[in-house]
Amino acid sequence: MKRYFVYMMSNKSRRLYLGMTSDLAQRVLRHKNKRFQNSFTARYNFDMLVFYEEWSQVVSAIEREKEIKKWRREKKVALVIAENPDWADLSLEWQDDPGWKLEPEARPRIRPKKTK
Repeated sequence: MKRYFVYMMSNKSRRLYLGMTSDLAQRVLRHKNKRFQNSFTARYNFDMLVFYEEWSQVVSAIEREKEIKKWRREKKVALVIAENPDWADLSLEWQDDPGWKLEPEARPRIRPKKTK
């Protein structure tokens, strides 16, 4: 089953970039290595994964990305803080855990979604 991710990258000044992908590990690696040359993400050094959600349907992921993009910054920050209060780079767990490798075929562990 294909998986889709809505994610937020940040930098040291806590600026936010929101995106959607079907391969989160590869996309984060591209951000960290600045493979999007001359882009907003490379210019502002978005190198920390601070938030992500998993979706099973691409349409749902696209809708969620659009929904969050309409939000004011304060609401986006609140979403990050609710899941990641320390603004830790969530992709570092892939490097620290010997069972995970940050390679194109690697998949991140998904935190269970909170039910409301």
